[in-house]
Amino acid sequence: MNSEQMLDKKQLRNAFERAASSYDQAAVLQREISNRMLARLEYIKYKPEVILDAGSGTGYGSQQLAKRYPSSQLIAVDIAWTMLMHARPDTVWWQRLLPLQQRSGYVCGDIEQLPFKNASVGLIWSNLALQWCNDLDRTFAEMHRILRADGLLMFSTFGPDTLKELRQAFARIDGYSHVNRFADMHDIGDLLVNNRFSTPVMDMEYITLTYDDVISVMRDLKAIGAHNVIQGRRQGLMGKNQWKQAIDAYETLRCNGKLPATFEVVYGHAWKPFDPRSILTPEMRRELGLPP
Repeated sequence: MNSEQMLDKKQLRNAFERAASSYDQAAVLQREISNRMLARLEYIKYKPEVILDAGSGTGYGSQQLAKRYPSSQLIAVDIAWTMLMHARPDTVWWQRLLPLQQRSGYVCGDIEQLPFKNASVGLIWSNLALQWCNDLDRTFAEMHRILRADGLLMFSTFGPDTLKELRQAFARIDGYSHVNRFADMHDIGDLLVNNRFSTPVMDMEYITLTYDDVISVMRDLKAIGAHNVIQGRRQGLMGKNQWKQAIDAYETLRCNGKLPATFEVVYGHAWKPFDPRSILTPEMRRELGLPP
């Protein structure tokens, strides 16, 4: 990957830390996509003992998963500690009276390097977090590592057409990247196969939100922490004339009195197949010439 397209993880963490208090009010799209993912679980008859919410944010998905799987242990992971603090229900005294299997765990960490043991999780759920990873190949390798045999990975992320109107408007101003880059659905599917996931299912849909003005678009993105944090972003502030040019360019897309903001939503799920080699003893592996 071009170094200029790499995400600055420190800036990413800071952006989500600052957005924690405003996130729930602005995250309408994130909740809708989470609900659509939950509806897909209706067709999958699987009851995991341990669930990992990878990129849990303020905990909307975790709460829904806890209701659906009340006997499962739930672990929420997010890169921003303040987000996790907003998600934690165990600060309420009565939560301490619940059985251990109904409690949730909270871990501040990067999903590109998951701090969990091999084969320790039955379901990995990730709603709109993979687009914040620099190395999807490594991320899927990590997810495959911690999944149990016959475990399920289910996720959503954004595709390349996301915020295409904003990208188009700023492209007329300068040569900098003003919108984060997003992976193509087919490339994501290939990475799943390369990391030994079986029967991956991928699909995509477009969701278009409408706004009264460009400032409202930018305000919503800021409220959910969705800043441009790629290393090749413009470092200085834009001048008034450049802002006006960008706004005027966006205004040419106004339709029926509203400005569109398009999101290409990619959904996927795949299984970790059972590996018969996992039951071999060290002696048997040596006899077969397999690595220890």
